[in-house]
Amino acid sequence: MSAPGYPDSQAPYPMPHPGGHSVAPYPVPPGGYGDPSQAPPPGFNMGYNPGQPPVMYQPGPVPEYGGPPGAISPAPVGAPAAVPVGVPPGLEYLTQIDQILIHQKVELLEAFIGFETNNQYEIKNSLGQKIYKAKEKNDCCTRNCCGSLRSFDMKIKDNMDREVIRLIRPFRCVSCWCPCCLQEMEVQAPPGTTIGFIKQDWHPFVPRFSIQGANKETVMKLEGPCFACNCCGDVNFELKGKDSDKPIGRISKQWSGLLKEVFTDTDNFGIQFPLDMDVKMKAVLMGACFLIDFMFFEKVGEANQRSTVFS
Repeated sequence: MSAPGYPDSQAPYPMPHPGGHSVAPYPVPPGGYGDPSQAPPPGFNMGYNPGQPPVMYQPGPVPEYGGPPGAISPAPVGAPAAVPVGVPPGLEYLTQIDQILIHQKVELLEAFIGFETNNQYEIKNSLGQKIYKAKEKNDCCTRNCCGSLRSFDMKIKDNMDREVIRLIRPFRCVSCWCPCCLQEMEVQAPPGTTIGFIKQDWHPFVPRFSIQGANKETVMKLEGPCFACNCCGDVNFELKGKDSDKPIGRISKQWSGLLKEVFTDTDNFGIQFPLDMDVKMKAVLMGACFLIDFMFFEKVGEANQRSTVFS
């Protein structure tokens, strides 16, 4: 199954049900997800100041009433929505969705001369509306000398240009021949407050990761294929419970087309997770997606992309 949101994607995989039949993996609102030309239900809390009532609307510039059809308007006055308890500022919108699309932006300098630049991404909902943006931050020497193993900080900002998540990746090995120094990433939301970690688990054949909480307790597992190469197809990393082999979601590297795959390292990813998952763990899964991108799908100069844990 491909991750949702792109034209050729298939429907989400069915989940087993006690009655023996299959049902959709996550709750679907009445009437489906609606027409992409229509605005999604309001519900993004931009009220960072606890002393003021929150303003609830979808992230992005808010047009005035009476704008063009499909415009996104704020919630009517007199119908304030409750601020979710325990949700980091700026992540309120994540409580309402079970799918995220991540699109890496094409860097012309990198595409034409192979000079590695800071990666930039757009993070969208299932309707293709941008909800966050992310940008890698490090120096030129680190990017071009350390390649895909490079350390970095990544800032994720909302559409009001406020940093809501920070990802911190130290320099680590990735090969199964170095089990004592494998990949990891710290996720902070808001910046300065750690909410979770992604840690690569040693395995001789397949890429495996532990999704951990703020105290480094394992909450979920993530497992990819033995050969992580999207030759004209998607590459799926299955999300599972800590003590279960039943899939509860996935991270999918999506096939971007022959020209993009050969001449650029611009990637598309889809993330699926349960609607009622802790919003902090949804943010940690976003970090896991970026870590997977750098580990297996980042191409620097003439170096080949890594496709297994052997290299």
